[in-house]
Amino acid sequence: MIFEKITFKNSQGIVLAARLELPENKPKAYALFAHCFTCNKNLTAVRTIGRTLTEKNIAVLLFDFTGLGESEGDFENTNFSSNIEDLYSATQFLELNYKAPSLLIGHSLGGSAVLYASAKMPSIKAIATIGAPACPTHVSHIFKNSIEEINASGKALVSIGGRNFTIKKQFIEDIKSKNIHMSLEKFRDSLLST
Repeated sequence: MIFEKITFKNSQGIVLAARLELPENKPKAYALFAHCFTCNKNLTAVRTIGRTLTEKNIAVLLFDFTGLGESEGDFENTNFSSNIEDLYSATQFLELNYKAPSLLIGHSLGGSAVLYASAKMPSIKAIATIGAPACPTHVSHIFKNSIEEINASGKALVSIGGRNFTIKKQFIEDIKSKNIHMSLEKFRDSLLST
C-alpha cells in the first residue's frame, strides 16, 4: 500500500487535507470516502475501510471536511451544503490528477452527503453508506437541547462526542432546506426507476 498526503482547495479556496491510499498495482477503481459529522479521515473505522478497499486494488481518497481534522476553515461556518461542495471538490481533484471516482462511501451524515452529491457525479457506479440517515435533519437530535439558544442567539456551543463545537442557526436551516430534501427524493426516485 502506498499513502500520499495531499491537499486540494474547495470551491471557496479553503485548503482541505487528504490522504490517498493506493494499491501496489494499478488501481482498478477510485473511491471517495466522506467521514461522519464532526469526525475526520483518521478515525479508525475510516482507515480500516480504506485499507480494506486498497487491499482489493481500489484506490481511496480520504479527506477532512472544511474545519475538521487537518483541513483549514472554521467548522462553525459549514453546513450540509458545504460538505457536498467539498465532495465535489474532492471528485474534481481525483478526476484532474488521477481518475474520477466510481465509488462513494459515506459514514453517518457523510453518507447522506454522498447520496445527495452522487446525483451530479456521472462517474459514480456504486455507493455505500454506513449508518447514514435518509434525511440530513436526523442529526439535529444531537443538539436538540440547544435549539432554543441557537434560535435566540444565532449559535450555541454543543458537546458532540466529548468535544465542543459551535453550531450556527444557518446549519439547522440548511439541513431543513427544501432543496436538499427534494434532491434526495429525486435521487431515490432515480434509483427506483433503474
